[in-house]
Amino acid sequence: MHSSGITESITSGKKVLCLIDGEHYPPVTRDAIKSIEASGGKIVGAVFIGGTEKIVNARRELGGRNGWRIFQPEVTDSSLYELIERAVDESGPDVVLDLSDEPVVDYFTRFRIGSVLLRKGVIYSGADFSFSPPRAEKVLTRPSISIIGTGKRVGKTAVGVYISRLLKNSGNQPVVVCMGRGGPPEPEVVDPAKYELNPETLMEVSKRGGHAASDYWEDALLGQVITVGCRRCGGGMGGDPFFSNVIEGARIADSLPGEVVVMEGSGATLPPVATDRRIVVAGAGQPIENIIRFYGEYRILISELAIVTMCEEPVASPRKVKDIYEGIKEINPDMKIALTVFRPDPLGDITGRKVFVATTSRSDVNDSISDHLEKRHGCSVVGISNNLSDRPSLKLDLREGLKKAEILLTEIKAASIDVAAIEAEKAGLDIVFLNNIPELTGGNIDRLDREILSIIQKIRG
Repeated sequence: MHSSGITESITSGKKVLCLIDGEHYPPVTRDAIKSIEASGGKIVGAVFIGGTEKIVNARRELGGRNGWRIFQPEVTDSSLYELIERAVDESGPDVVLDLSDEPVVDYFTRFRIGSVLLRKGVIYSGADFSFSPPRAEKVLTRPSISIIGTGKRVGKTAVGVYISRLLKNSGNQPVVVCMGRGGPPEPEVVDPAKYELNPETLMEVSKRGGHAASDYWEDALLGQVITVGCRRCGGGMGGDPFFSNVIEGARIADSLPGEVVVMEGSGATLPPVATDRRIVVAGAGQPIENIIRFYGEYRILISELAIVTMCEEPVASPRKVKDIYEGIKEINPDMKIALTVFRPDPLGDITGRKVFVATTSRSDVNDSISDHLEKRHGCSVVGISNNLSDRPSLKLDLREGLKKAEILLTEIKAASIDVAAIEAEKAGLDIVFLNNIPELTGGNIDRLDREILSIIQKIRG
């Protein structure tokens, strides 16, 4: 008899901790463990995770061989996941191999187990799956923080700009490393002191073939901080990029003037660089499972602060926001949570002007955008396009919308430069960039700025 091919490739030469259950007859489990040893794995323990159909006492009926032990629930273990963590801490495996099955574990349970093990830096493997902890290279020598997301379009870059501005204004000058699917082939430094950052500059970058709406340009312009632009391709379920030049970018950032290095993720993909702390950004408009299930759980477990954005109708009902909040607390009881909404903040004066807005936001929040801009900034919103990430539709929106406008007010996203800004320039319109500021509406903190600065203070000692 043979074990799974993936099992052999994962366990050979490795220390292995097995997850076992009472739904398998003990002789079957023993034979499975023998096959791991025969393939070159060293068994360091087994965790009995439940099931009583075919077993009464796991320790007596399975018994540890060659010095390894069976971990069973004790009064100090408040959950299955604490039991597994304790077993990992005490046995020191390289791989946790799951020999259990339904009904003892279901899909959600396995993802929670995986989240716990990835946080512990251990491979989680089974008959036809294997999840490895995302890389976290130790290249930074100064205080550092990561801003990661549970998906795309959750407002992570807007939160990153807010944090960068906050750090800069508090005397903690940041250097920001961005990673994007449109980043440069070699890490590129943008220093606001050396660039005149304006629409003309970004349009010139776009005309030369660069992606002028990439996050590093957005951060540099909106935050007025030094940024290092990097690229990445692909993203694993735990958040590891398949390919990137982010590690090289982090080394460059570590050599630049600044007090704190801020590593920004891309969508749900994590920077492959170790940092002192992490902040996770989730969008209330996401399916709730993407935040508190699957490997959203992992991102919550490894972070100190969760910022949930867009916590208002029609994006998310009060009931859904409450469920997200309670779900995060259940996963990470010690986590600080900020429930927020975004409010548009133009970087130029638009008072008394007719404005056409280009954004990636959902169309069902257009009334909120218009009301805020008109009341707070005294402009007249003559149209909104939500198609910055859909070039053909954006061009159609601009063709009609710009005829009525004096100003294009645009986020720095997707096609904002190579389509929207260039079309506005052709029409003779002024271009003003749009920032989005998170405002606290709930959670278990009193002030978002103070909470972020307290995290930085802890890092800096």
